[in-house]
Amino acid sequence: MTFCTAISCMDGRIQLPVIRYLQKRFNSEYVDMITEAGINKVLAEEINTSQIHSIINRVKISVDIHKSKSIAIIGHHDCARNPIPKKEQVIQIKKAMDFLKQNYNNCEIIGLWVDENWEVNEI
Repeated sequence: MTFCTAISCMDGRIQLPVIRYLQKRFNSEYVDMITEAGINKVLAEEINTSQIHSIINRVKISVDIHKSKSIAIIGHHDCARNPIPKKEQVIQIKKAMDFLKQNYNNCEIIGLWVDENWEVNEI
């Protein structure tokens, strides 16, 4: 069994496109989905420590138990909790990637943007 990890908004419109993309991109059978509304904002701002600890604990399970070697942080068009333009969300995604690299430097970490057509684009 092979796993990768998706740190994604909870928005159901992006789940299947992200899963399909990551299965192909990382040649993984399974995608561990770690979701929160506006999760790229949460990790980029590093303000809500209890929420961040919860996310990191879930990533730890994916990496330590499921042996995930690949992590994606995802932002998307029309986000209810983070209704800012793509350009600003991409900055947040990159900050979140930097934060994750501090904790998981042995994993490949990528950023994804899901556009208005629900297509996944690597940053």
